[in-house]
Amino acid sequence: MGLDPGIRTGVKVAIVDGTGKLLETTTVYPFPPKNDIRGTQAELASLARKHKIELIAIGNGTGSRETERLVADMLTQLPAGPKPTKVIVSEAGASVYSASQAAADEFPGLDVSLRGAVSIARRLQDPLAELVKIEPKSIGVGQYQHDVDQGRLNRSLEAVVEDAVNAVGVDLNTASAPLLARVSGLGKSSAEAIVAHRDATGAFTSRKELMKVPRLGARTFEQCAGFLRIRDGKEPLDASSVHPEAYGVAKKIVAACGRDLRAIMGDSAALKQLDPKTFVDERFGLPTVKDIFAELEKPGRDPRPSFKTATFADGVDDIKDLKPGMLLEGTVTNVAAFGAFVDIGVHQDGLVHVSQLADRFVKDPHEVVKAGDVVQVRVTEVDIPRKRIALTMRKDGAAESGGREMKNDPKAAAQARQTLSRVQQQKPQAPSQGAFGAALAEAMKRK
Repeated sequence: MGLDPGIRTGVKVAIVDGTGKLLETTTVYPFPPKNDIRGTQAELASLARKHKIELIAIGNGTGSRETERLVADMLTQLPAGPKPTKVIVSEAGASVYSASQAAADEFPGLDVSLRGAVSIARRLQDPLAELVKIEPKSIGVGQYQHDVDQGRLNRSLEAVVEDAVNAVGVDLNTASAPLLARVSGLGKSSAEAIVAHRDATGAFTSRKELMKVPRLGARTFEQCAGFLRIRDGKEPLDASSVHPEAYGVAKKIVAACGRDLRAIMGDSAALKQLDPKTFVDERFGLPTVKDIFAELEKPGRDPRPSFKTATFADGVDDIKDLKPGMLLEGTVTNVAAFGAFVDIGVHQDGLVHVSQLADRFVKDPHEVVKAGDVVQVRVTEVDIPRKRIALTMRKDGAAESGGREMKNDPKAAAQARQTLSRVQQQKPQAPSQGAFGAALAEAMKRK
């Protein structure tokens, strides 16, 4: 379930299935002027039961904290048993996608405001599949993106997206057409044909079923199959990056271990007892066989870190609720040369200056944080009229500069004196002075 929060215009709701296919949409009005809180909770609970909802994605825009509390109350009222998990999701670029031609082609009869809710639901399900639909520069990550050559920027960003898609691999049963179009061997028309076939016949259970997709021939299958994954399918190797052409080699390796394929996948100890050279033939060389071994050791490995989401503090919903000294959890939304912006759940990102990112000297903020990281921060200053929030990630509490920091922290002052003393001891002796220098030194002593 995807929720696109709104106050006056209502909360837009979209339900998608396990493959991202849109099932149902609606709009509820829990906030002023209608204030239909009970009706909203009843509607959301009914949809959760009807569609057996497992996850509720809430956009982090205006009204997100109020919507999150509403959903939390609704979940407590559900009967005992497994309940959906609620997660705050970044809305970055969702409005751009909603009004784009890609969204109009995908949902021609759907209102623009409801398309945003679909995007929010899908980006929790498979972020890469949804974010590739948006121009990278519309996500608003980075610095100086409007000051460089836009053509070169677009080409560079497109190349990075393609590299990411092919390095991670694509889940064939959740991937969108724009994501599939970035897979080696597939284009826009073949990607759309795959999605249309999936919507009509249901999820793919094996890579071989791709051959039933119209306009997808043997040559295209050969190029794209290794990048497409099917989890919990008929063939365990379909969840790995092993190409169907190399299944024979993989099965020889498994047979040499004398165990079932599913049992051997992930068992690195058993695989390390075998010599890859014994499986080399005229078609598959040693590098390919080693890659198969690596994939069997860690089948379907995903280079991305495990998914984490920040837990925002209860009762801190607005910039006015912030007080210096508060310890909060937040998500890094952007990293620039001068520091990092962190979403702490008050609809205004706070800034962690580069000098406040760590207890050591930091030359480049990217050494410490990246967009999407969940971090612990402390509020150091709040300027409500200018809507500015200063944060620190330093453990030593140093949020001020110069003498004030030393004055408030005798230990830091002592450390600074020790450092200065060491520097002075290591300093080379000054060369012999002239007559004027000697006279000046003597005068300074008397003073």
